[in-house]
Amino acid sequence: MFLFRKSEQRLSIDEAHTRTSGNRPEAVLLDVRERPEWKAGHAPGAVHAPLTRLVAGAALPEVAQGRPLVVICRSGHRSQQAAKLLAERGADAIDVKGGMNAWAAAGHPVVDERGNSGSIA
Repeated sequence: MFLFRKSEQRLSIDEAHTRTSGNRPEAVLLDVRERPEWKAGHAPGAVHAPLTRLVAGAALPEVAQGRPLVVICRSGHRSQQAAKLLAERGADAIDVKGGMNAWAAAGHPVVDERGNSGSIA
C-alpha cells in the first residue's frame, strides 16, 4: 500500500517536515543533492542518495529501501526528477516543493556533516 496518493504532486515544506520527523516518521527524507551540498547542510535524519548515483543505477541506501520516500534537493528541480525515477522503479516517492532553500527559510533545522549548524549553499 502506498502512503502517497497518486493525485499528490508535491509536498509543501511543512508536510514534508511532519511526515519525516519525530520518533517514528512515516517516511524517509531522501536528500538527492551532491556530496558537497550535503556536507554543508541537510535536514537532521535525512538520508543521502545523490541524483547522479541514482540515475547511474545505484540502489537506495538500505535504510530507505521499502519505505515511503519524501525526496528533497536544493530548490525542487532534482527532487522532481529523482521522485519520478524512483516511482518508475516501484518506490513510493514524492518530492518537496521549494527544496532545502524553502526548508531553511521555514525555520526547520539544518545540520552539517558533523551535526553542527549547517547552511544551504
